[in-house]
Amino acid sequence: MGFFKKIIEGLKKTKEKIGFKLSQLFKRGIFDDDFYDELEFILLSADIGEETTVDIISELRERMGRDRVSDPEKANQYLRNVLIDILGDEKFVFSTPCVVLVSGVNGVGKTTTIGKLANIFTKQGKSVVIAAADTFRAAASEQLEVWANRAKVRIIMHEEGSDPAAVVFDAISSAKSRGTDVVLVDTAGRLHNKKNLMEELKKIDRVIGREFPEADRKNLIVLDATTGQNAIQQVDIFNEAIDIDGIVLTKLDGTAKGGVVLAIKHDMDIPVYFVGVGEGIDDLMEFDAASYVEGIV
Repeated sequence: MGFFKKIIEGLKKTKEKIGFKLSQLFKRGIFDDDFYDELEFILLSADIGEETTVDIISELRERMGRDRVSDPEKANQYLRNVLIDILGDEKFVFSTPCVVLVSGVNGVGKTTTIGKLANIFTKQGKSVVIAAADTFRAAASEQLEVWANRAKVRIIMHEEGSDPAAVVFDAISSAKSRGTDVVLVDTAGRLHNKKNLMEELKKIDRVIGREFPEADRKNLIVLDATTGQNAIQQVDIFNEAIDIDGIVLTKLDGTAKGGVVLAIKHDMDIPVYFVGVGEGIDDLMEFDAASYVEGIV
């Protein structure tokens, strides 16, 4: 199943929440103040967020007014174009060697995401090593090892409770000696109020910069789509610590809050690079704005 079909299927709950309402609203063909008020309510219900929704409405009003749009289908396409323009078309592009540091709070699916990213990179012909730097959670390394085996990549592990930065150091040393293309770094799930864990994350970030300055650096945060607007707060907190480059959005197939993708890009100006639309190793996919918009509007 290609990205388009998977994303359409994954966004089913969001589409069910807003798609029919939007269809009925546009069918009326009356684009007055009441239309925009109702459109605002529908967009907010999909967790697109207040600031983003206001800007969408403002931009749509301006474009439709300028071009004197009266045809319902054309008006619907104008809305899609506005949404696509907000999302942009930035893709996950990297040069080798590359170190990808993956962070996020507990329970968002970091371990499975790293396994799936390893699978994506190996399919692109890249060699990969995983640094199992979540030494805080019991059995975290063992779970990651299962995914590493599935993706057929190497993994560097230390015993539970050891220094995560030491794991990263060893993984980088291994990557250098073997000429490995990509180092994927797993980290312990953490909350902003766990100061020691946030400091540990900063330390890992510093070790990477010090030990592998020639590597391309990508700091990704994994977010659970079902948390809606709370995801934006998480990005803000982690961005302060390690300068987030991009987002992996998991569990998109389990939520009616899929509109949060728009809010994240609009409010934070940080791109969503990958989306998770299932449990399988091939169910993490590069984000495509046009397919996403088709899936919710």
